[in-house]
Amino acid sequence: MSKTLHIVGGGMAGSEAAWQAANAGLDVVIHEMRPKVETFAHHTGKLAEMVCSNSFRSDDSEQNAVGLLHWEMRQADSLIMAAADKHRLPAGGALAVDREPFSQHVTDTLRALPNVTVVDEEITDLPGEGHWLFTTGPLTSPALGEAIARETGADRLAFFDAIAPIVYAESIDMDVVWAQSRYDKGETEEERKAYLNCPMTKDQYEAFIDALLAADKTEFHEGETAGYFDGCLPIEIMAERGRETLRHGPMKPVGLTNAHKPDEKAYAVVQLRRDNALGTLFNMVGFQTKMKYGAQTEVFKMIPGLENASFARLGGIHRNTFMNSPTLLDEQMRLRTRPNVRFAGQVTGVEGYVESAAMGLLAARFAIAELAGASLPPVPNTTAMGALVTHITGGAEAKTFQPMNVNFGLFPPVDLKGGRKNRPARYKAYTDRAKDDWRNWLTGSAVETA
Repeated sequence: MSKTLHIVGGGMAGSEAAWQAANAGLDVVIHEMRPKVETFAHHTGKLAEMVCSNSFRSDDSEQNAVGLLHWEMRQADSLIMAAADKHRLPAGGALAVDREPFSQHVTDTLRALPNVTVVDEEITDLPGEGHWLFTTGPLTSPALGEAIARETGADRLAFFDAIAPIVYAESIDMDVVWAQSRYDKGETEEERKAYLNCPMTKDQYEAFIDALLAADKTEFHEGETAGYFDGCLPIEIMAERGRETLRHGPMKPVGLTNAHKPDEKAYAVVQLRRDNALGTLFNMVGFQTKMKYGAQTEVFKMIPGLENASFARLGGIHRNTFMNSPTLLDEQMRLRTRPNVRFAGQVTGVEGYVESAAMGLLAARFAIAELAGASLPPVPNTTAMGALVTHITGGAEAKTFQPMNVNFGLFPPVDLKGGRKNRPARYKAYTDRAKDDWRNWLTGSAVETA
């Protein structure tokens, strides 16, 4: 049996899968269509390019499901997590990374491996022979998307993902804006001041909402529907759901004290998170948008402290494709109708950088075992990895299947009473159980390919 694994797509999932497979002794061929075939969201041909936020979200492995996923990936020798840790930026309790050196690190590491080959080509069909893992993500090319639809007999599902703007630090008015993480979260002074905060009065907030609702928006093409993923809603959609929605979401003023006016409570706050190690770029947190470019500059300059803002990147909106995985994939992430083909990453209906990489890690380990003539025990659904793979391979309701971030709602319940007041203890019980079960699974799932 050939011990070559072909991976289509060099994003988070594909890069992590390649690392896992190569370290297990497989020959790996990464088929990446960039830079020959471009997408509107990518800017380079590097592997693991970050096209949206630069945040891997919470790094708390005791109280947060995505933090737990970080921990599980580190235990499994994850390349994505190693690169993120090496190039992390201050972000309070979150794991934010310097995106350019991060992707360069992943690219250099994989290209340096003697058993990894990167081929710049577009794959437009599902091969009938060999061992293949498709990790093409939400920006799967139209030709490949059509091939998947032909094979599965299912219409592609779509939602719209919006990109947040990035501001040049030198254009931010620091006489108005102050540095502080919410609730002063973080172990170091740098962490406790990882965010910049732009305060708004009630009148300023109301005027901002009026302008936001009236601004010119990107129009959808014929046949497209606005099935947004709730974890990445454009700010206009949130504002349309109620004038106070933003003030209770990304613009909530809680846990912050204005360093310039400590006795004055802001009605709303726009937060900016550092986007690179130099501190020259800041991401507008939660400000995904589908406003047209001209409208964005006008509306965002209404924010106190950003009146003279210059933007390194404005927001954008794009269509994301994902599969109805519960009906199409088996428990080992193989396509039921073509078991030599696996899928992983966002195209399977997980949402987020870390979740995508995690599914790439698992899919690679399934492939490694198969090529060695072995089979892995089921991944415990008490772990973050297991909860995610269970969700996309049968745990979710197929009729209402939508992209999902990892969360404790996907885990089997723990037997603790007390409601909301006992939440910290309940979350700790989830993570303690998961860590034990993940360690045991890793120990019992080791296979040799040689």
